[in-house]
Amino acid sequence: MSFSGPRVPRTPTPPQGETVASYATYLEAQRAVDHLADKAFAVQLVTIVGTDLRMVERVTGRLSYPRVALGGFVSGAWFGLFVGLLLSLFSPPGSSSPFIPAILIGGAFGLLFSVITYSFSRGRRDFTSSSQIVASSYAVLCQTEQAHKARELLREVGGVQSGWPARPAATPPTPVSDPAASYPPPAPSTTPPVASPSVPPVAPPAPQPPDPQPPTPPAGDADGR
Repeated sequence: MSFSGPRVPRTPTPPQGETVASYATYLEAQRAVDHLADKAFAVQLVTIVGTDLRMVERVTGRLSYPRVALGGFVSGAWFGLFVGLLLSLFSPPGSSSPFIPAILIGGAFGLLFSVITYSFSRGRRDFTSSSQIVASSYAVLCQTEQAHKARELLREVGGVQSGWPARPAATPPTPVSDPAASYPPPAPSTTPPVASPSVPPVAPPAPQPPDPQPPTPPAGDADGR
């Protein structure tokens, strides 16, 4: 039986395939892939993709010197237990067990190191927390050639969808700018119009009569006869 599967790309690569199902939690997506595995489906063609990722830091408690000291002692004691186990393998038979001294010495060093480290923080972080990367939804992708079969098998658990990626919403066309809309017409003037005075028409001047000429005297009168 071979456990070899498709090689995981070393560089960040967008997922390939079609969305066959979508779930709100990772446990539901995990159950869906496990269901495909139970049905002898080629699960190496399946990818779980989380969308809208968020970093969630959950505060678990408040820090104080007694709590820091206790945590440091427990951590050091575990390390001392491991060291004592190694020493017991090489100790001669009949010698005293090194477990108790190793646990006490390891706990003391762990306590001292934790208290000193906490004192250097000067109260800037007086709480403990746990961080997780959480997605708002989880999509199960499958290669195109087996996507239809995966959908048919996942109908028993629900959440079946189709299409990857979803088509973006169509954006309405941008209206052409109207120059007249940018410059509104001028507001009508409220000043009443000034009425022009009525002037009677001027009659043309009458023609002047010709100058009268003196009558010409008769010829006899000119001689004195």
